[in-house]
Amino acid sequence: MTRVNNWLINILRWFDSEAGSDHLDVSSRSFNIVRVLPFIGLHLACLLAFVTGVSTFAVVFAIAFFLIRMFAITGFYHRYFSHKTFKTSRPAQFIFAVIGASAAQRGPLWWAAHHRHHHQYSDQPEDLHSPHQGGFWWSHAGWFTCDAGFATNEKRVRDWLKFPELRFINRFDTLVPAVFAILIYLLGEALAVWAPSLNTNGFQLLVWGFFISTVVLFHATVSINSLLHVWGKRRFDTDDDSRNNFWLALITLGEGWHNNHHRWPRSVRQGFRWYEIDITWYGLWVLSKLGIVWDLNPIPANIQEETRQLDEARRKRQ
Repeated sequence: MTRVNNWLINILRWFDSEAGSDHLDVSSRSFNIVRVLPFIGLHLACLLAFVTGVSTFAVVFAIAFFLIRMFAITGFYHRYFSHKTFKTSRPAQFIFAVIGASAAQRGPLWWAAHHRHHHQYSDQPEDLHSPHQGGFWWSHAGWFTCDAGFATNEKRVRDWLKFPELRFINRFDTLVPAVFAILIYLLGEALAVWAPSLNTNGFQLLVWGFFISTVVLFHATVSINSLLHVWGKRRFDTDDDSRNNFWLALITLGEGWHNNHHRWPRSVRQGFRWYEIDITWYGLWVLSKLGIVWDLNPIPANIQEETRQLDEARRKRQ
């Protein structure tokens, strides 16, 4: 009976992340198959592309939706909700929280709480997704499938608990992706009627524009956990093994400058030199000119000088 109750509670958590929260074992790192079935299903749904076929519009839509949501994750889930590197209005905060939630990477409070924990214990045994503690696959996706990874430590995000709309998104974190998936399907069906020359339909656009785009977005995001603590260059001698990687910086719109970020996480900009492409920073700069965000935390002068000196010393050694 206990096992059946656990299954039922985990099924309820597909819809309400706080269901049975009093019985959640936040120390468990065991694979929770029932709770992560939707996550597995999301990956399997990508195979439907062999059924739906492909169109140029579906691929372009998938890439565009990837980029918009990646910006919401990197600019707002990470640099705003996790580190508060700039300020914005409550409406803008809500809009980008919704866009970020559509990426199916849980709610903004959960995301920020885990990331703040990561910075406190980076690459230490307490770091839930360190490749140095659990190996590549665990740091990439395994941690996401256990109860310890499911819990939201509200003590770490007390500054955001005063916003009921953020608590709602965080609690019902599957609602936003589900709504977006339905809207994308309806868009595809509408285009099949109104613009048949695009050669798409609801089913095809759902598979490419939501399923495939979302899965690629997830793996691009978590590659910062699994790859950028083992693969890349270290400019700064930080207490962890964070690294910089140009290619991952392109894919993740600037998050690849991970060693820079761990040296000074309070900076809104993660590319510390002009040639370190940080697309999220460029986007936030544009939003600041439009008055949507403001008070962007700069790279302090002493960190800029430290960066310059370290780069100069490396060039001399070469």
